[in-house]
Amino acid sequence: MIAEPRRRVISHAGLLVALVLSFAAVARGQSAPAVADGVDWLTSDSPSRTVSLRLEMTRPAGSTAALLNGVRSGGVQVVVPLNWTVRWEWRSADSGATHSLVVMAEREKLPTEGGRPAFDNAMTRMVTAGLPAGQVDQTTFVADQPGWYWMLCGVPGHAIAGEYVGLRVDPEAKAGGVKVKR
Repeated sequence: MIAEPRRRVISHAGLLVALVLSFAAVARGQSAPAVADGVDWLTSDSPSRTVSLRLEMTRPAGSTAALLNGVRSGGVQVVVPLNWTVRWEWRSADSGATHSLVVMAEREKLPTEGGRPAFDNAMTRMVTAGLPAGQVDQTTFVADQPGWYWMLCGVPGHAIAGEYVGLRVDPEAKAGGVKVKR
């Protein structure tokens, strides 16, 4: 019982430090840092203007929905500079259901199923049927329209159940990164 409040204090202190550093960077005319500590599934390569993602769908025991790289319900936002290439290697590791991934424009409501991707080729195969456990898919697309998007599972009902993360195509970003949503 004592350890739980301590973790919360450390977490809030870490968030406070990140906010102070972000505000200080903005005050100096610099971009605020976009990369979350400990994210090993995103690589940003400025010379080639490419963001590479390793993505995996998993389902914890007893959960009703899968997680995308351990998060759900927009818990993180992937940041990609405008006109950069995005490459992803996606894998389904959920033996209980099929899954897919598609980038769709953020709207008022999450779609009930995957549809047309926001960018050419920004989807896995079989978007609405999904791919079974052990299947992988790779894709490459250019993030050529600024804005806010969802990277979501296109199987009917999955995105609404929380199987999505955010994607921001940012004309001001200088590198790819991940922002943790609080």
